[in-house]
Amino acid sequence: MSEQMIAAATVEETNAAREATLKKQYDFLGEDLARRGIKIDDILAKVSDFAVAVPSWGVGTGGTRFGRFPDGGQPRDIFDKIEDCAVIAQLTQATPTVSLHIPWDKADPKRLKQSASRFGLGFDAMNSNTFSDAANQKYSYRYGSLSHMDKATRKQAIDHNIECIEIGKELGSKALTVWIGDGTNFPGQQNFAKTFRHYLDSLKEIYAALPSDWRLFTEHKMYEPAFYSTVMQDWGSNYLTAKELGDKAFCLVDLGHHAPNTNIEMIVSRLIQFGKLGGFHFNDSKYGDDDLDAGSIEPYRLFLVFNELVDAELNKTKGFNPAHMLDQSHNVTDPIESLMSSAIEVQRSYAQALLVDRKALESYQESNDALMATTTLKQAYRTDVEPILAMSRLKKGGAIDAIATYRAAGYRKKVTAERPVVAAGGGGIV
Repeated sequence: MSEQMIAAATVEETNAAREATLKKQYDFLGEDLARRGIKIDDILAKVSDFAVAVPSWGVGTGGTRFGRFPDGGQPRDIFDKIEDCAVIAQLTQATPTVSLHIPWDKADPKRLKQSASRFGLGFDAMNSNTFSDAANQKYSYRYGSLSHMDKATRKQAIDHNIECIEIGKELGSKALTVWIGDGTNFPGQQNFAKTFRHYLDSLKEIYAALPSDWRLFTEHKMYEPAFYSTVMQDWGSNYLTAKELGDKAFCLVDLGHHAPNTNIEMIVSRLIQFGKLGGFHFNDSKYGDDDLDAGSIEPYRLFLVFNELVDAELNKTKGFNPAHMLDQSHNVTDPIESLMSSAIEVQRSYAQALLVDRKALESYQESNDALMATTTLKQAYRTDVEPILAMSRLKKGGAIDAIATYRAAGYRKKVTAERPVVAAGGGGIV
């Protein structure tokens, strides 16, 4: 039996006050779905199997380039982070794995495994960091890392990524995510072709160090920290990279790393079609890479992304196995609450996409009936699937209302008393 950070009695008490109402809502929704030829228990089973990883860095209060204002109870190290991740997993029953960022989370792998196993947690993709300088590193990444003009600096960045693989092997991880901040702020600052060639050559050395059952996820970003150009700026460059590297290389899609109005769901479709969709960093945005809570700004877009994913799932698309992870920064909310909310919103979009009448949609598409095609999508999106999500949590031992239970448990107050207050520092997410 795994340890629990929130007392079972608290979960049971908050559930008891809501369970009767939930069962009525679930039965009512089940009847409505049955009239549409959908078995609610089938949707419940799929939702219960769906999982999304929690980023270790997400449980701390985030910041901007201008300031950071941490709340009480901030995690002091990776072991505090794992405890916070365990709370999210316990209450949502949707986040069984943690994604580590090295060197931020560097620690003895055996101790890391022991800490996670206390709560029945595993480890998702490893994340390297060559977008900032670590303490005592020999060469700076100010002007680039894997694409740097200096061979020794590139070698340092390559070695760091290989170190992440080695740590991940001990933890049971099966993937490495590489995101670089390399780029320029002035026209002419670097040669576009040369820096991209350096990047590809560096990745090839990292790729060669991958175990046979691992995957490499490369992530693109339009801008920031470089504002004129970035080496891996869009999904096209990402796709070219994955094709160049080989069968174990895939594209990671961060929902915030696109220009406003970009058709992200179409990008997802293209990557699925050509076998190079690796997975997602789920968040939301208003202006750019805002790292807002998933579904907080454009929930319909999140649903449309999952519409493509479910289509590939139901069609049993060859090699389709996307990784799901949250990636967001919380400046004015309790990070645990935001991560729970986001995990549930991602599940919600998946559940809604499962309700799309695929036969009807295909018929309307074939007959060029645009209005009925989009109405078919909207019917699924407008369906309140909350009873399915809540019932999944209840049956798996979680909380019907995760945030209400978390607040009733007083967890933030408890850890604030145990963990010294962290003084406000500079910008950034750590």
